[in-house]
Amino acid sequence: MAKVRFHITSQTELVLDQEAHIGDVIDLTDEQNIDTSIINGKIADILDDKLVQAKVEWQAQQEKQAQIELENQLQAQKQSLQEQLNDKSQQIVALETKLTALSQQNEAELQSKLMQKDLDLQETLAKKQAEIVQLQAKIDAVKQQSQSELTTTLIKKDAEVQNELAKREKVLAELRSQLQLKEQEKQLQLASVKNDYETQLKTANEQVEFYKDFKARQSTKEIGESLEQYAMTEFNKIRPYAFPNAYFEKDNTLSETNSKGDFIFRDYQDDLEFISIMFDMKNEADTTASKHKNTDFFKELDKDRREKKTEYAVLVSMLEADSDLYNTGIVQVPDYDKMYVIRPQFFIQFIGVLRNAALNSVSYKKELEQVKEQNIDITHFESDLTQFKNAFGKNYESASNNFKKAIEEIDKSIARMEAVKRALTTSENQLRLANNKLEDVSVKKLTRGNPTMKAKFDETSNVNSKK
Repeated sequence: MAKVRFHITSQTELVLDQEAHIGDVIDLTDEQNIDTSIINGKIADILDDKLVQAKVEWQAQQEKQAQIELENQLQAQKQSLQEQLNDKSQQIVALETKLTALSQQNEAELQSKLMQKDLDLQETLAKKQAEIVQLQAKIDAVKQQSQSELTTTLIKKDAEVQNELAKREKVLAELRSQLQLKEQEKQLQLASVKNDYETQLKTANEQVEFYKDFKARQSTKEIGESLEQYAMTEFNKIRPYAFPNAYFEKDNTLSETNSKGDFIFRDYQDDLEFISIMFDMKNEADTTASKHKNTDFFKELDKDRREKKTEYAVLVSMLEADSDLYNTGIVQVPDYDKMYVIRPQFFIQFIGVLRNAALNSVSYKKELEQVKEQNIDITHFESDLTQFKNAFGKNYESASNNFKKAIEEIDKSIARMEAVKRALTTSENQLRLANNKLEDVSVKKLTRGNPTMKAKFDETSNVNSKK
């Protein structure tokens, strides 16, 4: 029995480097890069396949021969059949002898290899176990360090967020307080305007009869001219102390459409125009043949307002004297932006109402500019705060997910090491199973259950006993 030299060309191919004979040995331990688990498995599979194939081929051959012998039961061929049976018996004995020797040889070799593999496996497992212990220690250290760093970062970020929120809440509280104060001032101003309005209304009502008598005594042309003169006179009475910076003059400039109103009012504060009004005066005598309505003049008045770039349009009208709607004194026109119809007695009072309201808006605009100078956007404060919270939450979630992924990868590494361990253990089990299969192989077991072969074995036994 000689040791045969060889080399490996791939994971599945082994090439002999010298001529080999029956009984020669191939020592797989001479090749360190052999995946013994694969080779051992292949050996077991090849032995199983060869034995099954031999069984099938031998059964097929024997059954065919037995069938021929049974069909030709001629006494003349008995001697030839006996010779064949004797020959087969000798072959079977020789085969059993070879199988016994091979089994003994393989058993010894497998026991030696198993002992060596067991030693190698124990050594490998010991190394892998030590590596696993070291890796687990590193994993624990990384987990503790990462958790500590993440906790520190989160605490720092949370403190920064809370500090920023506190600052913004303080600014917001101050702004809300200022707005509340301004709202209170506005309510007080409105109350004051209301009182003034009620007082002026009482005075105006006392003048109604005068205007009715005045109207009855005037011609149609005189009525219109007198209403304009009345408006100018009434305004000039209070201009010096009520409207010192105001502009109030006849609209003598024709627009692109050759139209014009009667008066234009503009008022200023710190060289800033904060209110502008286009006035149109309408009146007619009771004896006029065709009666006009206030609605007849809305479209033209709105056009004049837009072309002269005034904010408000006001129709000072004595038309529709019997209308309950217009006799209330001040009426807002629904289909036109910032347009009103008033009776003459409310002329001065209505200018004062619009002007005071515009003055309040000027103060608000100034305060808004001051706030903008402080780089505080009140409009978008809450939305910016929400956006900041959402962004911080996403960053925190991303950091948490990355930390979880790192832990999962470490766990996967441990699982892969466990798989290597299981593979090595499986290799040992496969070698043990291969040895058990070799020990369990015999010709009789291969032919078990075959009635023809049973008859042949019985005849062989009888012949041997007669001899």
